[in-house]
Amino acid sequence: MSKFTIFNIGEDVFGVDIGRVLEILRVQKIFSIPGLPGFLTGVMSVRGAVIPVMDLRLRFGMKPAGKKERIILVRFGEEKIGFLVDEIREILLLNPEEIRPSPSIFKGFKTEYLTGLGKKGDQIIILLNIENLLTSEEKIWLKESKELLEDNSAGTGKTA
Repeated sequence: MSKFTIFNIGEDVFGVDIGRVLEILRVQKIFSIPGLPGFLTGVMSVRGAVIPVMDLRLRFGMKPAGKKERIILVRFGEEKIGFLVDEIREILLLNPEEIRPSPSIFKGFKTEYLTGLGKKGDQIIILLNIENLLTSEEKIWLKESKELLEDNSAGTGKTA
């Protein structure tokens, strides 16, 4: 059995492995950074750490629909990243037989974004592959931007 954090983006239902989820946060102040790709909304501060925020709705070409927006803070390689989603639904256990491999074409999503599809009753859950949500180039760019921000905030902290 595998546990997943289940959430909505528009009318679609998604899941990420709960082992990757650090916490779920209410949306807070997100600081925009010029030059970010459109789906990266900026950065936020979580207990003094600078965390990049990716709007999964924009990444997948969907329109924001939720009034209960949340940020799912996940482990992303050695980093942390926040995923902005419309609504958190539940924590769900899926048996191995309830998880199917990704189809070759699925709703316009790149199949590398998916680890598979979960099926619970009549509900289909798109299971995300967190590691593949950013290209190698985007990962490098994100890391460099985060380091620059941390250096700048450390520098201003020393002079104040």
